[in-house]
Amino acid sequence: MPDISDKAPDFTLPLGDGGEITLSALQGAPVVLFFYPRDDTPGCTTEATAFTSLLPEFDASGVKVIGISKDSVAKHAKFADKHGLTVPLASDEHGSTCEDYGVWQEKKMYGKTFMGIERSTFLIAKDGTIARIWPKVKVAGHAEDVLEAARSI
Repeated sequence: MPDISDKAPDFTLPLGDGGEITLSALQGAPVVLFFYPRDDTPGCTTEATAFTSLLPEFDASGVKVIGISKDSVAKHAKFADKHGLTVPLASDEHGSTCEDYGVWQEKKMYGKTFMGIERSTFLIAKDGTIARIWPKVKVAGHAEDVLEAARSI
């Protein structure tokens, strides 16, 4: 996982709305990247809905917000349509961005070990360096915490 003040790893990923996003093209504005395990699961839906509801406030502060998981573009589109999500959802099907950010990790549930995305958020400053990292995110109140931090950089 990169550290605070490291240059954020660049990427170009397809979006659920059919476009694509390149992190380095957003330099000059703060960026929030929230990595989440899977579309349409309870925690991920709550988190994406929270970021969507605060998106006007992020926009007013000049902060870009992007959700990233390994789900396909088609799954992202279906997830966004089903829940009225307006936050951009990027598809990292090959997992290289998840690995670059150190969020593809061994997880344990019900006594089984498997690889998956550890819910994590990165706040990237205007100059492209990492300003803040939230590992092992607890969803309740998280989007509000990230907005507060983003307004302070």
